[in-house]
Amino acid sequence: MENQIAKLVEWLQQKVKEANANGAIVGISGGIDSAVVTHLIKRAFPDQSLGLIMPCKSNPKDQEDALRVVESSGIDHYVTNLTETHQALFGEVEKQLQATGEWNEEKARLGDGNTRARLRMTTLYAVANNFNYLVVGTDNAAEWHTGYFTKYGDGGVDLVPLVHFTKGEVREMARLLGVPDEVIHKAPTAGLWEGQTDENEMGTTYNMIDKYLKGEEVPEQDRAVIERLHARSEHKRHLAAAPPKF
Repeated sequence: MENQIAKLVEWLQQKVKEANANGAIVGISGGIDSAVVTHLIKRAFPDQSLGLIMPCKSNPKDQEDALRVVESSGIDHYVTNLTETHQALFGEVEKQLQATGEWNEEKARLGDGNTRARLRMTTLYAVANNFNYLVVGTDNAAEWHTGYFTKYGDGGVDLVPLVHFTKGEVREMARLLGVPDEVIHKAPTAGLWEGQTDENEMGTTYNMIDKYLKGEEVPEQDRAVIERLHARSEHKRHLAAAPPKF
């Protein structure tokens, strides 16, 4: 894994150079995946890397963990609270749709959560433009395969260094990089609404997805969930669809 880390650092440096960019930026959520990416870009660009902490109706514990990652990596960082911005944006959408009788309350939580993710990515790119940095994503192999990311939210990035690594491999990487134990062992969450956890929402566990991706046997119920998530999210792994030339 140490060799893999070294290769990832070299790859990040190469991709930034190819893009004629100056460095890299990542959103630090307080979770393990963003913590690993934070450490990776700090290694790749010691003086030209940046972490952005973006609370948005968030659990204060997430910001505390994000600051632990900042301290452990030594990365420069900013904190941009998006709570009021999100409320203004999503609140206006709700008001307009309610006025026409088209508001769908059953879809509200998902729309609210996805708007948070897309607002965070908009903020990352606004800061990235200022420094001429590339935006580095945090999705791992399990999330990529199942589509467990917001299209044009946390999935809307320039580079995805962890996309071939299982959750277990990301944990191994985190230990080697010096990610705080509190972050390594916390329950994975996208932070889209209070009490949300990845595994509860997906209907299976990262351990089962990791086994599936490695070709190992998993219970039929978990296999069915994983394959259904993969099929349903196929569009997320491609650029916007275009028709053939007529």
